[in-house]
Amino acid sequence: MHAATIHAAGDIRWSDVPDPTIDAAHQAIVKVVAGCICGSDLWPYRGENPIVAGNTIGHECVGVVEEVGAEVRSFRAGDLVIVPFCHSDNTCPHCRYGVTSACVNLGFTTSGQGEHALVQQAEGSLVRVEADPDPALLPSLLALSDVMPTGWHAAVAAGVRPGGTAVVVGDGAVGLCAVLAASRMGAERVIVMSRHASRQAIARDFGATDVVAERGKEGAARILDLTDGVGADAVLECVGTDQAMKTALKVCRPGGGVGFVGVPHGVELPVSKMFQRNIGLRGGMAPVRAYIPDLLASVVAGEINPGRVFDRVLPMSEVAEGYRAMDERRAVKVMLQP
Repeated sequence: MHAATIHAAGDIRWSDVPDPTIDAAHQAIVKVVAGCICGSDLWPYRGENPIVAGNTIGHECVGVVEEVGAEVRSFRAGDLVIVPFCHSDNTCPHCRYGVTSACVNLGFTTSGQGEHALVQQAEGSLVRVEADPDPALLPSLLALSDVMPTGWHAAVAAGVRPGGTAVVVGDGAVGLCAVLAASRMGAERVIVMSRHASRQAIARDFGATDVVAERGKEGAARILDLTDGVGADAVLECVGTDQAMKTALKVCRPGGGVGFVGVPHGVELPVSKMFQRNIGLRGGMAPVRAYIPDLLASVVAGEINPGRVFDRVLPMSEVAEGYRAMDERRAVKVMLQP
């Protein structure tokens, strides 16, 4: 088969790689109908994460089941499924507690940006799309494999509540989905930090009431001004940099919460200041599988359309251009199709 592979910083190729095989009873092979590039994929692309030259890359996809292992009883060939980026058995103590991203048998999608993906713990991970969906729903179904549940997790971790004020730090696909989540959870005011007009437009569609274009100290000052010096009840940090975290903590009101889902790179927490201001910090890798069923119902009912974050569609063979477009901020999120 063919799949996206990474060879060095900035070097993505559409390569001939071995077909996946069922090597364990809990696995499944899925023929990818649509995959995409994640903001977290840009960390290795930019040389910020270690790279094993020639490894496949990509962890978000929707597809059709082709083959299952002996322990996979709820799915069969031909099922259209959403593949959560992190795989879980859904039976361990952590899964039962709702933290499927900490499953004792945790696995991850292999070759999500390829013709076929290998799924671990398929019985507990895959989510079937029950009816033949409108093709227009495909982008939103794909968003459920990662970015929408991750944005939702940011809102849950931050403690977004009806009538409250929420600030979203970051205007990538996860940040935009976090805006949608905060709005759906009833926040009366949702402030998004964004410097890009196209992303601001999506944020407004998703429920943002205010846009702050400034960054750093200027951005924090603007948010404090908008909140009469109080700060936000909940702050959703969706970037992962030290500056983003410092901004999030600065604009959080005393007693408020910060939910962080940006993969941390170089973040140093000002614990003493957090202690002084009674600011809570929760978050981490999203338990995607736990959130998908309810979010899927909302997508099918037409209540949310997280697929709006996809503003470019490319053939999978042009995956390298998709990475360039996202790296250069010419695209918010690129969908890839065979």
